[in-house]
Amino acid sequence: MKIIYVAGKYRADTRSEIGLNILKAEKVAKRLWEAGYAVICPHANSAHFDGVVADRCFLEGGIEILTRCDAIYMMKGYENSLGAMEELRIARELDMEIIYE
Repeated sequence: MKIIYVAGKYRADTRSEIGLNILKAEKVAKRLWEAGYAVICPHANSAHFDGVVADRCFLEGGIEILTRCDAIYMMKGYENSLGAMEELRIARELDMEIIYE
């Protein structure tokens, strides 16, 4: 079973918008589970953990998890997320399978 990482926008101006970004990522994660992947969805893993540690810790932790995956799934709008763009850069560097929504 391949392990896939869901990459997309998390941060937003309001908690409500962040909640919507989390819900979108969770829907993608469910579809990927149904398709036979083992799914890592950082949006759900640390939902609303803002302020627990510095943002950099979440980003670095996500990159560490990504390096252990077989593939990455880029959600629509990933271009508007600096974190997702960095995840894509790392995935390319690792010659990882990349799937675009």
